[in-house]
Amino acid sequence: MAHMKSSAISPYIALMKLRVVELLLVTTLPALFLAAEGVPGLKVTLATLIGGTLAAGASNAFNMIIEIDSDRLMGRTSKRPLVTGAVTEQAAFLFASALTVISLTIFKLFTNTYATVLTAAAIVFYVVGYTIGLKRRTAQNIVWGGIAGCMPVLIGWAAVADKLSLTAWLFFLVIFFWTPPHFWALAIKYKDDYAAAGIPMLPVVATMKSVEKQMWWHTIGMLISSLGVNYSEKLPWWCWLVTVVLAGGFIQQLLRIGQADGAKAAAKLFQWSITYLSAYSLLLVVAALLK
Repeated sequence: MAHMKSSAISPYIALMKLRVVELLLVTTLPALFLAAEGVPGLKVTLATLIGGTLAAGASNAFNMIIEIDSDRLMGRTSKRPLVTGAVTEQAAFLFASALTVISLTIFKLFTNTYATVLTAAAIVFYVVGYTIGLKRRTAQNIVWGGIAGCMPVLIGWAAVADKLSLTAWLFFLVIFFWTPPHFWALAIKYKDDYAAAGIPMLPVVATMKSVEKQMWWHTIGMLISSLGVNYSEKLPWWCWLVTVVLAGGFIQQLLRIGQADGAKAAAKLFQWSITYLSAYSLLLVVAALLK
């Protein structure tokens, strides 16, 4: 009986793409701690993390409904629950809608209107702006579509402070500039998949040299924004040192993209980008606790 229940629930969990959501939560935490100038209240923290998980899960579920045809054409996504028939489109829509309502209700009841509105805007932008509007129309899709992935920082900050500070916007920019190299590295590895599905990710439609150049510009922007957060928060020297070391590791992986085995280097850059954002987020939490 327990196995049957698990089998029935697991496709819906898969719709939420929780492995992707984890990284959004990682960036939400430092926003909560910095906005609170220490440890945020338990209620607002739980509400923001739970509400944020449900909101991101809803966005991902809507995304899978919209992209079911292209998911069938890509090896990487061919096992998703809508493609395999484990969940019907109608059931997925009802599930995503329910997650949306529950998420916004949690934010409204346990945080504030500002955070609730930002959450609703993030869902709408990801589903309508990115998935429907940008993804199939421009090679810069992830540059602007990535704004949705930056929103948890603003949502977390607003949930605590009911306003947004310079630091919140600088941290927003860190993720804005981090996102394209992160996803382009993945797109290099799965370039054939994206081409088969007709999705114009930059590595599909541009030369490797062009992709590498744009990755460099965004990496520089990420580093400058990270140092801007450090400056805005008046963080101690060791935070600057750790930030530079993390950026050095990121740059080291980026330097290898143009070498012979670009796909292998891209996979390593993808993993290091996760390390950078996770470690930098942890650094900000520790710094907030020690201030």
